[in-house]
Amino acid sequence: VQLVESGGGLVQAGGSLRLSCAASGFTFSNYGMMWVRQPPGKGPELVSRISTSGGNTYYTDSVKGRFTISRDNAKKTLYLQMNSLKPEDTALYYCAKIGDSTRGKGTLVTVSS
Repeated sequence: VQLVESGGGLVQAGGSLRLSCAASGFTFSNYGMMWVRQPPGKGPELVSRISTSGGNTYYTDSVKGRFTISRDNAKKTLYLQMNSLKPEDTALYYCAKIGDSTRGKGTLVTVSS
């Protein structure tokens, strides 16, 4: 079972990034998925989650209207489109399966002011 994130980087405030999470070793379409972030020196925070079909989503208040979670079950890939980025979005972002402890190593997002 493996989750591998990509797409992070350094971006100016107001910019956009698209994170991807490639899944392998399990039946991706059977699991709800989520994005979690951990800012430097702070604890993890649930950013967004999505149901198996993609029909139901949840966003934490601070990213509503700016971030969009999606998934492509045929490609076994989870996405997070992040627009209008703010310095407070700076964090290690990782994807995780809902229901167990499987998570990726994460991709670092740094937003400069």
